[in-house]
Amino acid sequence: MTAILFENAEILDGTAEGRVPGHVLVEGGRIAEVSDRPIVAASARRVDLRGATLMPGLIDAHVHVIATIVNLAQNALLPDALVAHRAAHIMGAMLARGFTTIRDLGGATEGLRAARNEGLFPAPRMVLCGKAISATGGHSDGRGRYDNRDSAWLEARLGALGRLADGVDALRRACREEIKAGADYIKIMANGGVASPTDPIAFLGYSDSELRAAVEEAALAQTYVAAHLYTDQAIARAVDCGVRSLEHCNLITEATARRAAAAGAIACPTLVTYEALKNEGASLGLPAASVAKIDDVRLAGLESLEKMQRAGLTMAFGTDLLGEMHRHQSEEFVIRGRVLPAIEVIRSTTMHAATLLRMEGQVGVVAPGAFADLIVVDGDPLKDLALLTGQGRHLPAIMLDGRFVKDALAAR
Repeated sequence: MTAILFENAEILDGTAEGRVPGHVLVEGGRIAEVSDRPIVAASARRVDLRGATLMPGLIDAHVHVIATIVNLAQNALLPDALVAHRAAHIMGAMLARGFTTIRDLGGATEGLRAARNEGLFPAPRMVLCGKAISATGGHSDGRGRYDNRDSAWLEARLGALGRLADGVDALRRACREEIKAGADYIKIMANGGVASPTDPIAFLGYSDSELRAAVEEAALAQTYVAAHLYTDQAIARAVDCGVRSLEHCNLITEATARRAAAAGAIACPTLVTYEALKNEGASLGLPAASVAKIDDVRLAGLESLEKMQRAGLTMAFGTDLLGEMHRHQSEEFVIRGRVLPAIEVIRSTTMHAATLLRMEGQVGVVAPGAFADLIVVDGDPLKDLALLTGQGRHLPAIMLDGRFVKDALAAR
């Protein structure tokens, strides 16, 4: 593997308040050296960035790569081979936007990750929970009022984002099965959702004893629980029960955000999905019952960011998009930038996301020893977050594991 020396870069990873001039040497898939002085590396390919921004590869901490269509109940019925090929395409497009690490929140399997790791298709690094776990009638139950089929057949399909488990013992077994199958963490549905047919947003789904059982099982496996949450009541319960990763959080109060921050939890808002669902959901097959629930959470989104920022609750970057709407992934940057400082938006996709994934020092940073997952941005994202949008149009170079997956530097 050829060593690469990036010279005259403006480094931006969130560890400082702005861009920092520097030089970066990449060797053997890792960042070998970062310096404010010229680096001597006679055998390296030298790349003069001429003041362009060098960032760590972006991290999206809330994706569903097997959600290939918007109607999740229908997605679960698709042939596994079709879902797998579509998921590969979805992940390739994410990589082309500069996302070099993704955390899947329900559906992606160890087999899909193994195929990616074997180089069968280009894709970001994958952090997985396996199937998201839900109570009957909860956010992973797409069967509808009049559908009484056994859920086990659906849960076995690649296109199913989740599985059902009711009661402490069943929930423990589900957690253990997902961990056995390769899950890096546990995902539970602790609130109602938009894309599911029978659970109002305020639906709580699991009892305190069930929540605590999931947290204990995760702790036994040296990992954590992420929970789907919207309402303030659900978020407070989850924090009290030890949930670490708080997904969405649209209806949180500032008091609960302070409580979550004190407990060491991290929030992962996903505002772009509600904008996309509002604008395109119905035309792409989102059922009417789901369309009716969108504004219950969408309208509170920006205010929730402000509340969490004031409360000191760490926020990671997430998108939660479905089907054809995955193309809107990078627009989350611009949405957050309406109410948050640009540096905080950058930190959400770098250092804060890395902390949530428990990959500090490995991803989300330009530092010696980190994976050489890097992007070059023409311009300064702190002045214009839209430079991170446009399907990678403003990214002349994307590097994963020390290898260029896009290299248009010579054309600059």
